[in-house]
Amino acid sequence: MEHYEAIVIGGGSAGLAAAIALGRSRRTVLVIDEGKPRNAAAQHAHNILGNEGINPLDFLSRGRQEAMNYGVQIIEGAVDQLGGSMETGFSVTMSGQAFSADRIVLATGLVDDLPPIPGLARAWGDTAVRCAYCHGWEVRDQEILVLGIGPMSTHQAMMFSQLSPSITFINHTPAALNDENRATLAALEIPVIEQAVQAIDFDAQGNLDSVTLADGRKVNAQALVVASQMNAQASLYLSLGGQLAENPFGTFIQVNEMGATALPGVYAAGNASNLGAMVMAAAASGTVAGAAINADLLGSRLAKAPAPAKP
Repeated sequence: MEHYEAIVIGGGSAGLAAAIALGRSRRTVLVIDEGKPRNAAAQHAHNILGNEGINPLDFLSRGRQEAMNYGVQIIEGAVDQLGGSMETGFSVTMSGQAFSADRIVLATGLVDDLPPIPGLARAWGDTAVRCAYCHGWEVRDQEILVLGIGPMSTHQAMMFSQLSPSITFINHTPAALNDENRATLAALEIPVIEQAVQAIDFDAQGNLDSVTLADGRKVNAQALVVASQMNAQASLYLSLGGQLAENPFGTFIQVNEMGATALPGVYAAGNASNLGAMVMAAAASGTVAGAAINADLLGSRLAKAPAPAKP
């Protein structure tokens, strides 16, 4: 069983940043990456200083090369099982391979759980978007429909209303709007359609064209805003005995300011621990976790060192 001082599970911006911080400290590091980044459907990644608008896959390719330049080992695949503890050492198995580690970084990201509307998954990350900071500029001045499915939908309508004068709120889930939310939309002069969406429609070129409502009407749209339910990919953390925390956005792995979870020796970074983190914030959390692990390992080494002989 090959041993590493740290195994990073997940090769997105958070995982690679953690690996680079550790590699630069001459730690032995393995990154296991399933190769399914959340933003793979997007053509561009934004709010990345010095790399604004870069293709997400190109960005990760650069990060992988930078990590390997510091001796980090990277393999592709899904982890089947994570076991052990900091006291006994951690074990990681995948596709018949087994590894051991002193510390673990969970940079496994999150899953966007979408309403079951035909066509929505196809448009997701392109013309169906969630975040005004990630995609708002690209849909400015377009006909934008905000799909009302929960308490965050009105907030989305507010955010996108400063980017386009053509915003319509489709109250897909009636419980999404209370009196306060209705008053907010009215103050912003955003019309509300009290209908569920039956399907997302595309034109002959595959572009978003409209949505079909429950009563058969079609409403034109160039962009659709949806508040997905975001849930950390945390099955490995749960298998170790960890528990998830919740907020209005979804479920996540709770960490302290250095990325340490409630399980000793296990750290989490990126969207697994911060559902709202964009690329740079996710990478920053990875760097912090990597530095914390290096300090942790130094402390462990000192604790095991023999006491100096008395003069």
